[in-house]
Amino acid sequence: MFAPCRCVEAPRRRTGAEPVLACSALPNSLRQLNASKEQMANIKSQIKRDLQNQRRRERNKAVRSELKTRTKSALRAAEDGAEDAAERLRLAVKRIDKAAAKGIIHPNQAARRKSRLVRHFSELLEDSSGD
Repeated sequence: MFAPCRCVEAPRRRTGAEPVLACSALPNSLRQLNASKEQMANIKSQIKRDLQNQRRRERNKAVRSELKTRTKSALRAAEDGAEDAAERLRLAVKRIDKAAAKGIIHPNQAARRKSRLVRHFSELLEDSSGD
């Protein structure tokens, strides 16, 4: 997979930690992974697994961020009494369901989030219509 390189490793200390390589033969993604960890796997399948986990972690982080954004958007719309508040609530619930279906959040957590969101949404709508 990778061409052998002539990099000189840093001298090993007695701590047992593997030296960190900054090898030009490694692709950028592996170099970044290598720089972020003290040790890097020697086994090709473990290197691949580390890269997959890194990509999944970034994707899951983006989905979780979008969940928070959609939730805040729905609550803000209900608070302001916007006309599209119901649509924003529908989109937020849809994203929560999608995240649960993909395994990003647990189904019970999705149910809890939807329940709290709808309850809070209803309270805000009642308060804004009562004014």
